[in-house]
Amino acid sequence: MKKIIIGSDQGAFELKLKVKDMLENMGYQVTDCGSYDPSSVDYPDIAKDVCVKVLAENTIGILLCGTGIGMSIAANKINGIRCAHCTDTYSAAMAKEHNDANVIALGARITGEELAYCIIKSWLGAEFQGGRHQVRVNKMMELESLDK
Repeated sequence: MKKIIIGSDQGAFELKLKVKDMLENMGYQVTDCGSYDPSSVDYPDIAKDVCVKVLAENTIGILLCGTGIGMSIAANKINGIRCAHCTDTYSAAMAKEHNDANVIALGARITGEELAYCIIKSWLGAEFQGGRHQVRVNKMMELESLDK
């Protein structure tokens, strides 16, 4: 059974619950890192919790917030994470096929429920193509070790 780590801030709490149900109905084991109610939380904390688990468990993750932007920025600060902010199915597939994205971020305030499902299914159904894309992914990951 494939595992997925999921998390949201209050802006996407309701969508997260629906996405979690969809994933479980598809046969995925879902670990929910919060938020656990619609109270205000700081999205960088949720992004960190999800991404740390993604790396520790060598699996994938889904982050949701109002726009998806804040979550994706926070996630990409963590070494080893390749998070793509996805707003359409094509970008979601390319995020996996070309960039081997191990996390995606969606925005509940800009993406409707049905589109969110389609984006997630597109990402889950895609496979990393390797080859010339692996060379580029390696170069991206090398950027993490640049002196600041």
